[in-house]
Amino acid sequence: MTGEFIVRIIGMIVMGLLGWEVGILLGGRVDTQSVRYILTLSLAGAALGLLITPYLVLRPIRNIRNSIRTASAQQVLSGMGGLVVGLIASALLALPLSFLPSPWGKALPAAFAVILGYLGTFIGVVRHRDFFALLSGRLSREVSREDNIVLLDTSVIIDGRIADISHTGFISGTMIVPRFVLNEIQHIADSPDPLRRARGRRGLDMLNRLQKESVVPIRVADLDVEDVRDVDDKLVMLAKRLRSPIITNDYNLNRVAELQGVTVLNINELANAVRAVVLPGETLSVSIIQEGKELGQGVGYLDDGTMVVVENGRRHIGQTITVVVTKVLQTAAGRMIFAQIEGAR
Repeated sequence: MTGEFIVRIIGMIVMGLLGWEVGILLGGRVDTQSVRYILTLSLAGAALGLLITPYLVLRPIRNIRNSIRTASAQQVLSGMGGLVVGLIASALLALPLSFLPSPWGKALPAAFAVILGYLGTFIGVVRHRDFFALLSGRLSREVSREDNIVLLDTSVIIDGRIADISHTGFISGTMIVPRFVLNEIQHIADSPDPLRRARGRRGLDMLNRLQKESVVPIRVADLDVEDVRDVDDKLVMLAKRLRSPIITNDYNLNRVAELQGVTVLNINELANAVRAVVLPGETLSVSIIQEGKELGQGVGYLDDGTMVVVENGRRHIGQTITVVVTKVLQTAAGRMIFAQIEGAR
């Protein structure tokens, strides 16, 4: 038994009873003629209820459900707030309207409740941007009162090194994670792609770790930038509004933010800056873990992640050897060191 069938039956019963009452009202005294009116109108009402009830009940419900599914959370919340305000206004008007002579004293309070409730909902949905802009502006002012705030972007949270950096004391003030950044991480964590899903979950774990272990305060703020969809653009605009730097390791975001006058603290640049300085002629102890691109080359890494390419080091894979630095090369991917085995010609 489907829901539509049940609704049709209920509509048939209700309209049939309504036809019965109308038949009694029109028929007056009970005789053969009035019974005919009553039965005719009852059957007509039942048939009409059976036919039109889905259009009066189910179609509007489906339209409302589809509208709610496609509406944003802001629109739904604003609409509910507008409905509450409209119903409160109608309740205030109900008392004076109830003193009007019948039937206005009974009909107008109900009519005003429907009209004002609808108007409140409509205004709340249509003007939801303005309402949340006021709220966002208030939150922005509250955040802007704090000293030395920094904004975290999606990439630096997923990267995870920010958790270790926060322990060193290099970051002072409050680390702010805008709500739209958290939403993007949650979206990545729900991705059907296993790699993206793993990165998103790592980001959520890092946020949890930061909230529990960070030396400096960190909090998620309900901040947004209207009429901007891209998360990076939102972050840059928000940083300009709050006059705060952005912590990131995203190269493109770094360049876009700098062009707009926003201070950027790049984790990759920090990592490159604190790497040990190595000069040609110095000796290093390196574990060779894989072969290089060129014939006979072996590749190892320093403790800070710097790649060391050792000439003729392939035969020493799995061993720790002493090498002499021959050249240091700075690339876009980072620093590379070229070396040869100590004592080799």
